[in-house]
Amino acid sequence: MAPPFRGALPILGQAAQAGVGIARSSDRRIAFGGLAVAALYLALAAASLLLPPAIRLGTWLPAHLALAGAAATAIAAILPFFTAALAVAQPVRPAIRIGGIALVAIGALSAMTAYGHAAGQALPAALAGGSFITGVGLVAVAALGPLRRSLGPRRALVERAYALALINVAVGATIATFLVGGNAAVAGAWAWLKPAHAWLNLVGFVGLVIVASLLHLAPTVAGTRMRPRRSGQLAVIGLAVGAPLVAAGYALRLDLLAQAGAAAVLAAGHGVLLHAIVVARDGTPGRWTTDPGWHRLTSGALLAGQLWLATGLLMAAARVLGVGAAPTGWSLAPLIGPLVIGGIAQILAGAMTHLLPAIGPGDPVRHAEQRRLLGGAATVRLVALNAGAALVTLGSWPAAATFVGTMGGTLTGVGLASAAIGIGSSLALLAVGAALPPARDTAGGGGAARKPSVAREAGFEA
Repeated sequence: MAPPFRGALPILGQAAQAGVGIARSSDRRIAFGGLAVAALYLALAAASLLLPPAIRLGTWLPAHLALAGAAATAIAAILPFFTAALAVAQPVRPAIRIGGIALVAIGALSAMTAYGHAAGQALPAALAGGSFITGVGLVAVAALGPLRRSLGPRRALVERAYALALINVAVGATIATFLVGGNAAVAGAWAWLKPAHAWLNLVGFVGLVIVASLLHLAPTVAGTRMRPRRSGQLAVIGLAVGAPLVAAGYALRLDLLAQAGAAAVLAAGHGVLLHAIVVARDGTPGRWTTDPGWHRLTSGALLAGQLWLATGLLMAAARVLGVGAAPTGWSLAPLIGPLVIGGIAQILAGAMTHLLPAIGPGDPVRHAEQRRLLGGAATVRLVALNAGAALVTLGSWPAAATFVGTMGGTLTGVGLASAAIGIGSSLALLAVGAALPPARDTAGGGGAARKPSVAREAGFEA
């Protein structure tokens, strides 16, 4: 591998020295555990594709397992970890972190169960929605609370994007909770509130968190410096402004408001596209001398994922620009391929593949073995996910043959299952390794363990 990029974060000077005593071991383990739960949700999303369409409600169950389950749980696990590590701040108490992840993960599963088996019943809906929303609140406390004691540089754009994303999902989840609980007013206006719910959760929460996180994660994975890029700023600001405006336009049935938001999202889509190209151009392809499969998978997934994400955002925004706040302006089917599979699921798989060896327990020798397992069949996974996304996208067209979408779903399942197997194997390695004495890392001389830098703690060094 090429020498580590010590410039992944700016030099923190005395702030970095002051933060040397910050204890992050528990926070790293909690984040690692949350990512493991998210990986289980990804595996369930892949398995659900094998169910008959009537049982999985078309694309509803796989999409919600990937989004409300995997993506939301991963965000609950890693978002507070990112903010505390980047700002050189002491994390909150472990109970708050664990509570936020657990309530989001359990609430997502409960909500899907309530929708399928207890629709119209207020108590199950309130318990499921209340659990998820309370978990989001704890995630907000864990992510934003430590910033008051920051010893390092603040990243206002990223922090505000994270805060707004959490507000968006709380509002979107509240709308869904009222619907599942049988609220007559919400059910009567669902033709307009459904697009508002989708825009808040899919674009304003998952999309915004991913795009904001890519400002620091994508350059790290590509092996280049993390620095302000106008394309990234355009992407974050466009989504932060646009998604709530589109949702409000639908809820209030105001065409101009929805179209104004769509124009901002259209700009954001171009920002995501340009950011992917600029980071790839600045990166160091071909210079890695170790872990080639792992590097190929992480860099390839994040690059291709950004291109697909941009495509999905452009498609969603263009439709609203064309018809305004009419219910016909929203359909999940054509966005499953580019936005959910090619964009969100692929970026999530790539980010988890990068982060698990960086923040998980274990010594350097076991982390190297983890990277080997995670990088296995890298090309197969990338081809399966991207070909699956392309075929699912083509299969959503009215003129497409049925087998095109079916083949795309099969390839998607193969790609997600392969990623889940790799992640599961790496987790099993750590479970076995926990019972063994730590291996000695002689690369640094004498096998003495070195305290990781702030950047390495957060997975922001190669």
